[in-house]
Amino acid sequence: MEKVVWKEKKKSLSSEKFTTMEKSCIRKILYFIFLITLVSSPTMAQDLQLAEEYFVQGKYEKAKDIYDKLARNSSNWRSIHQSYLLTLVNLKDYKTAEEFVKKQVKNDPNNLPYKIDYGVILEMQTKIKEAEKEFDNVISLAKKDKEKTLVAHASFEKYDKYEWSEKLFLEARRHEGSSDKYSLQLGDIYAKMGKKMPMIEEFVKLYNKDEDNAEYVKGVLQDEIRTDEEIDKLEQYLLGIVQENPNHTAGNELLLWLYMQQKNFNKAFLQAKAIDKRFKKQGSQLFDIGRIAFENRDYPATEKILGYFVEQYPNSEIYYIPARRYLIRSKEEVIKNTYPIDKEKVKTIIKDYQDLVNSQGKSRAVEAIKDMALLYAFYLDDKEKALSLLNEAIEEAKYNVKFSALCKIALGDIYVLMGDYGEASLLYYQAEKAQKDSPIAYEAKLKNAKLSYYKGDFELAQTHLDILKNATSREISNDAIDLSVFIQDNTGMDSTEAAMKEYARIDLLVFQNKTDEALADLDKMLKTYNGHSLTDNIYWAKAGIYIKMGKSEKAVEMYELILKDYKFDILSDDAHFNLAKTYEERLNNKEKAMNLYQEHLTQYPGSVYVAEARKRFRLLRGDKLK
Repeated sequence: MEKVVWKEKKKSLSSEKFTTMEKSCIRKILYFIFLITLVSSPTMAQDLQLAEEYFVQGKYEKAKDIYDKLARNSSNWRSIHQSYLLTLVNLKDYKTAEEFVKKQVKNDPNNLPYKIDYGVILEMQTKIKEAEKEFDNVISLAKKDKEKTLVAHASFEKYDKYEWSEKLFLEARRHEGSSDKYSLQLGDIYAKMGKKMPMIEEFVKLYNKDEDNAEYVKGVLQDEIRTDEEIDKLEQYLLGIVQENPNHTAGNELLLWLYMQQKNFNKAFLQAKAIDKRFKKQGSQLFDIGRIAFENRDYPATEKILGYFVEQYPNSEIYYIPARRYLIRSKEEVIKNTYPIDKEKVKTIIKDYQDLVNSQGKSRAVEAIKDMALLYAFYLDDKEKALSLLNEAIEEAKYNVKFSALCKIALGDIYVLMGDYGEASLLYYQAEKAQKDSPIAYEAKLKNAKLSYYKGDFELAQTHLDILKNATSREISNDAIDLSVFIQDNTGMDSTEAAMKEYARIDLLVFQNKTDEALADLDKMLKTYNGHSLTDNIYWAKAGIYIKMGKSEKAVEMYELILKDYKFDILSDDAHFNLAKTYEERLNNKEKAMNLYQEHLTQYPGSVYVAEARKRFRLLRGDKLK
């Protein structure tokens, strides 16, 4: 009615002729304007700023005095809510806090965060049942609306009340009649609560609902599932899902992912084979697993997986040739690491490559031609044949710039074998320029750095290595850093750098497979440079040569000398791990190897070989690795 009167009797505010009702209306309007002015006034803003400063500084009493004054005006409540409430909590003035939030709830009954704040304040006063009633009331209001549910969850989470968030989402899920609604939120809540199995269940639901969530789910599982017991439970849960529903996408894919994380390629192979048949993957996953097994040097698994692939998918346009090549390369690596190397077996590998070239054509199998060339050069000492094959490969793939660059690096290596260092350096340089700022370019530059090192030009070698330290390829960067540090550590003992130049020259002999000459010269170095910082490196180089010659006992002697005389030097952990490997792989002394692996874990806890040593120890002990 007042509004009506006000609208009907529009008069100038300067007029004195107002009725009692009009005056009352004016007073209310002016009071409202006054409140707005107060909120937006500079004084209020200054008070609020000062209160906030006191709050941040932990001067809660001073902050409270100002907040108390500001709280008298309800229009300030929203802006001071959080800081005022925390101030009162820090002062343990729960009564004032309860009154303040209670008024806010009454003023804004649909504000769920205020209701949760109120419940928390009640809880702080040990009014547990009242608090729970408040939280239950929030859940009743929120569960019917997704936006309200998420708002309530954010407030519960603010107070680490994950059990109430859990109840909230489960109630909302029941209300909507959906078994996988809010899986993301529930999964995160269970992760924070440390409830691993419910977390796994929710994230599997999330993955199965939408495969776009795959990488997120895998990332969370990788972070959260760490112990052997947790890994075992995850595997058993996924196996249960797949057995119950063989076409369960998430169950199948996560089981495969789990085996790949563990580098258990045999289990991964069986799982991928099952997926391949059920979901008609056309062998793509099988090929990837075989390739990754090869890169992880699990050659028996590589042969099993890719042998199956080649048999099942002989018409695969994309993967058949690479699969056959990886299959041959895995056999090649076994032969190359079985000492002394059997040249007849090398010839069988060359025949396998030649069969691939003959069946698929030179243009499609040029990489096999390159592989054959390197075998001829390094293991059959037929460098002319190697050069001929590489030039043939380059001609066949002349429009493939990347492959041509790789062939030029291989050509450079063969010219190093032949002692033509100028031609080798030029080829490395050409490969680097052709593939500028790529892993191939970095590899070519590293080859040139090593060539400079072999020739005793350490300054030029360091120039290359300084650039390569920041290479995007971690392996090349690490190799560059290692060689750089090695040069720096061993070129300061004498101004002529004679010992280091001699060692680098012998390193070249090793690269050129001139093992007898290299051994003789290393023995001379031990006499000529007695006590030099290179002594442990000489022992290390001799051990490597003895391994290649099949003289494992001699290699053991060298490793033991390093451990005896250079226990605290950089090669110590390498020598210790290789000593264990030699006993395991070459001397067939499993017990001695097992003891050494166990010793490695305690004596070299920071070693890069710790994970491998633990795995080998457990296998030798007879543990069933997952």
